[in-house]
Amino acid sequence: MKVIDLTHVITPDMPVYPGTDTPKFIPANTYEKDGFKETLLQMYSHTGTHMDPPAHLFPGRTTLDQFPADQFIGKALVIDCRDLAEGEAITMDRLRKAGEKAERADFLLFNLGWDQRWGTDAYFGDYPCIDDEVLDYIIKGNYKGIGFDVIGLDPIADGNLTRHKKLFAACDIVNIENLKNLELCGNELFWFSCFPLRLDNCDGSPVRAVAWFE
Repeated sequence: MKVIDLTHVITPDMPVYPGTDTPKFIPANTYEKDGFKETLLQMYSHTGTHMDPPAHLFPGRTTLDQFPADQFIGKALVIDCRDLAEGEAITMDRLRKAGEKAERADFLLFNLGWDQRWGTDAYFGDYPCIDDEVLDYIIKGNYKGIGFDVIGLDPIADGNLTRHKKLFAACDIVNIENLKNLELCGNELFWFSCFPLRLDNCDGSPVRAVAWFE
């Protein structure tokens, strides 16, 4: 079995969404004093490679802990968008090229190649986003989730989170952001998992996103 890690490492100096703080790793117990090591973690629920549920935008909607465990595992397909220029839209042409594979997938993962910019100011640039036609296609489909190797479903300049709101108002689905290594997954369907922490009333969580090939 071949396994590919699609997850960025959480570090104290990692990129975070503008306006939020970087993670804090606070020593709680030490080998020298306590005979073991334990760390107090302080970070936002949408840190690093993470997942949004509908409750991220709407009160009373589904939280991550309310989803069944099988929401976070299934067949995925990478949609290659690396040739798009900054600010260019991801259109239905990309999905049409994938044909029936896009319809059979549980997860659609969009590869912008943006993970190569991780750790630089360029990561916060004008990355391509899905257009309304693609968003409508996803909403009408029976997908468990979508994912991107950029910091948001919406452009950073869109403080209204227009795409998030349209997606989560319409269906129970998860949105994964800050993926990496999608270029290693090929253009065929593969097994994918993205399990979040099971936190009470959870509006978001870091995930360990993994692809595997049997």
